[in-house]
Amino acid sequence: MTSRVQELAARINMSVDEFVGEMRKRGCSEPTALKIWRGEYENFDNFNDNDMYLSNLRKASFVLKVATGTLLPK
Repeated sequence: MTSRVQELAARINMSVDEFVGEMRKRGCSEPTALKIWRGEYENFDNFNDNDMYLSNLRKASFVLKVATGTLLPK
């Protein structure tokens, strides 16, 4: 099963290594970037504005060139 991030990365032909590299450039650790890649954040129900996960999702949305809401589970 692919995560939402993996689906969006596939649209722009971005590999996991490229994604992690871009996330690291923006101050995200490699383990956290890999968690986002795998979609582990999709299990959360309630995000707060100052939530660290939401901050990292904003970085991921920038890397993937999408709006942050696109990454949130429905």
